[in-house]
Amino acid sequence: MSQAEKSNRKSSVVRELSVVLPAFNEEANIERVTRQVISYLDTTGLDYEVIVVNDGSRDRTGEIIDFLAREFPRVRALHHPQNRGYGAALRTGFDAAEKQFVFYMDGDGQFDIRELELLLPLATDENHIVTGFRIKRNDPFIRRLNARLFGGWLVRILLNVRVRDLNCAFKLIPKKVLDNVTLESTGALINAELYGRAVRKGFGIKEVGVHHYPRTAGTQTGAHPRVILRAFYDLFRLRQKIVSER
Repeated sequence: MSQAEKSNRKSSVVRELSVVLPAFNEEANIERVTRQVISYLDTTGLDYEVIVVNDGSRDRTGEIIDFLAREFPRVRALHHPQNRGYGAALRTGFDAAEKQFVFYMDGDGQFDIRELELLLPLATDENHIVTGFRIKRNDPFIRRLNARLFGGWLVRILLNVRVRDLNCAFKLIPKKVLDNVTLESTGALINAELYGRAVRKGFGIKEVGVHHYPRTAGTQTGAHPRVILRAFYDLFRLRQKIVSER
C-alpha cells in the first residue's frame, strides 16, 4: 500500500466489515472469488467476516462454500433450499451481517476485491452508501440497454435516485442504513429499493469508478427478458408503495 493510500485510509471510519457474496450456480467461480476476498482482507487490518449465500444452486456451489466455511473460521455459508432471487440472497446476507459496515459484490468474478481500496476512503461517516460505478461495463448489449433505461431514466424519475450505475454490485453500506430501511425485493429491484428507501431516510450516496471484467465461467441470468420485464413492473409497484408510506 502506498503512502497516499495509507493516508486516505486514515480518514475512513470503517474498522469492521461484513462481506456478502450472493451465489447462484457459481461452482466455477465461488471458491476462487472467496479465497481472493479472504486473501485481500487479511492485509487490511479490518475485523471482518465473509458471508456466502447460496441461492438454491443446482450445482456444487453449496458444497464448495460449506468446505470453505470449514477451512476458514471467518467464512459463513448460508443456504436457500430453493432459488429465491438475487434480492433475497442479498437480504439474507444483510440480515446475517454483524459488522459496522456491509460490503457486497457478486460471486462471479467480474469485480476485483482489491478495488475496495477505492471505496474505503470515501466512507468517512455512517450516513452514506459508497458505491462503485463500472468504468466500462463488460456485459451483453441487452443488459447494458436495460441498465440505461431502468437505472438511468426510470429510477431517476420515479424514485428521485441519481446514480451513475444503479446495479453495480460493488457497494459499501453502513449497517446503520440497513437497520433503518426495510427491504422487501427478492429480485433485480433490490438496488433501486435500497437507494430509494435510504434517500428518503436522509442518507446520501457517494460514487467512485471501478473496473468490471468479462465473465470467464458460468452463465448470467439477469439478461433474461422475463427478469427484465419483472423488474420494470416491480419498480412501478415500489414507487407506489414508497409514496404511500410518506
